[in-house]
Amino acid sequence: MSTNLPDRQPAEIVRVPFMDAFIETVLVDGEPHVVLKPVLKAMHLDYEAQRQKLNRKSWATTSVTKVVAEDGKVRELVAVDLDTWSMLLANIDEHRVSDAARPLVIEYQQKSARALRDFWTRGGAINPAATLEQVESLRTQLDGVERAQLARERLSAMGVAKQFGLVNASYVEAMARTELARMNGEEPDIDPVDITITCDEYLDGRIAPADLPSARTRLGKTVAALYRARYAGKDPQKIKRPIHGVHREVAVYTHRDIDLFDTAWVEVSKHYDVQDRFQLGEAS
Repeated sequence: MSTNLPDRQPAEIVRVPFMDAFIETVLVDGEPHVVLKPVLKAMHLDYEAQRQKLNRKSWATTSVTKVVAEDGKVRELVAVDLDTWSMLLANIDEHRVSDAARPLVIEYQQKSARALRDFWTRGGAINPAATLEQVESLRTQLDGVERAQLARERLSAMGVAKQFGLVNASYVEAMARTELARMNGEEPDIDPVDITITCDEYLDGRIAPADLPSARTRLGKTVAALYRARYAGKDPQKIKRPIHGVHREVAVYTHRDIDLFDTAWVEVSKHYDVQDRFQLGEAS
């Protein structure tokens, strides 16, 4: 059974680590699906032939879903749920594929279904026989997956915000450059005044750690009010940032508006024991 999904926000590709590579997956109506073409290509199998076979099977459930590709463009891709993926593999005869495909087919038949289910139900798939180096490599890969996924979510949100006039163009450009760099694990190559900053980053080193939650709230409210006054009532953009190990939505600005922080800090700092190594009003 094949389904063309109605118009909706493009889904994000989530790469599940497998055999020193990845299986591309996507959530369709909250259920994990395998993106068919790249994984069949990795197995040296003919995508069109396998897709046509699925179309003839009553047990097969396929979906045509819009996804955000690596180049940032939206594309329609065929995906199958995990049950269909398992059945597809079970129906491939290892003796009727090429020599190049055979060991891969066997490996995928034996291990991929479990790896996919473990990833989506337990938060990760690790070979019990993996060495310490392999586990560290997997952790790095998963960190990269999470970083890229969060960056894509932020870029998507910024596109919507710009479309409705909720943020200015210079902010969108700065954030896009920053997030694209973070997605690749790189430092953003942008004008210093376009570098993003949050209240936590501004307060870093200025006050005692115990005062940070209170100061963050005071400073955040004051800077946001000054920002709205400057930009005709527009609220600052919010993105997810890690706070105490949990990703929370926080307001984010650029250094073009650092003077708003400096102005707010002059008043907010009166309530706290300010650290000597910073001068009041000095940009971080």
